Amino acid sequence: MHVFADSEGKSPALAGNFVLRHNKSIVKVLALSDEVVERLYSLCDRGYFGDIELILGCGDLPYDYLENLVTFLNVPLLYVPGNHDPNYESGKPLTYAEGGSNLDLKSMRVKKFLIGGFGGSIRYRPRGTNQYTQTEAYSRAFRLLPRLLLNRIHYGRSLDILITHSPPFGIHDDDTQAHRGLKAINWLLRVAKPRYHFHGHTHFQRRNISPSETNHGLTKIINIYPYKIIEASH
Repeated sequence: MHVFADSEGKSPALAGNFVLRHNKSIVKVLALSDEVVERLYSLCDRGYFGDIELILGCGDLPYDYLENLVTFLNVPLLYVPGNHDPNYESGKPLTYAEGGSNLDLKSMRVKKFLIGGFGGSIRYRPRGTNQYTQTEAYSRAFRLLPRLLLNRIHYGRSLDILITHSPPFGIHDDDTQAHRGLKAINWLLRVAKPRYHFHGHTHFQRRNISPSETNHGLTKIINIYPYKIIEASH
C-alpha cells in the first residue's frame, strides 16, 4: 500500500486515516527536488512530519536545505546530485550534504529497503556539471550492475526504490534539450525492476494537465517536484 501527499499537503495519513500494514515492510518518505519550500521548516517545527522515516533528495537543492531538514527530522538522508549541483570533492563541505549519503551510482539498504541512485541529467552545455550524453549515461549506469546483481543474490531483488534527478526518456520528460530524459534510466528500470522510481528535474507548472505519476511495468514512476510524502512498501 502506498499513500501519496503532494506539496499542497493533501495526505490521508496527515488527515488522520489509519493504514493497515499487515506483514509488509513500509517506510514513510519525504522526497524532494529542485525547489526550496520554506514552509517545510514550519511544518517540521509543528510536528507534521514526525512520522517521516527517510528523506530522499532528487537533486538541484541547496545542501544546507537538506541539512536543515535532517536536523529537524533526525532521520537518514540519501540524495543524488542534479545538473545545478557541484561536483563532489572530498574535504570540501560545499560539495556534499553533511549528515547525508550521496547515492549516485550506489545502492544502500535502509530500513529493509534497497535504494539505488543515479544523478545528473542530459548534457545541454559543453562543460555542464553533472550532465551526460546518452552514451555517457549508459556507461555510468552499467557501473551499478554488480551491485544490482549482488542485491538480487542476497535479497531476491535488485532494488525497491530508484532515485534519480532526470526522468526516464519518454516519461515525464520534455522536448527541450535540457529536459529530455535519459535512456540509461529506462535500462535501469528494466534491469532492476524497482517498485518505485522518484525523480525531479522537470517542473510541472501545468499540474492540471501534466501527470506526475506513471505506472511503467512493475514500477510506479513519480515526479516528486517540489516535494511529496510517500508511504512506500515492499
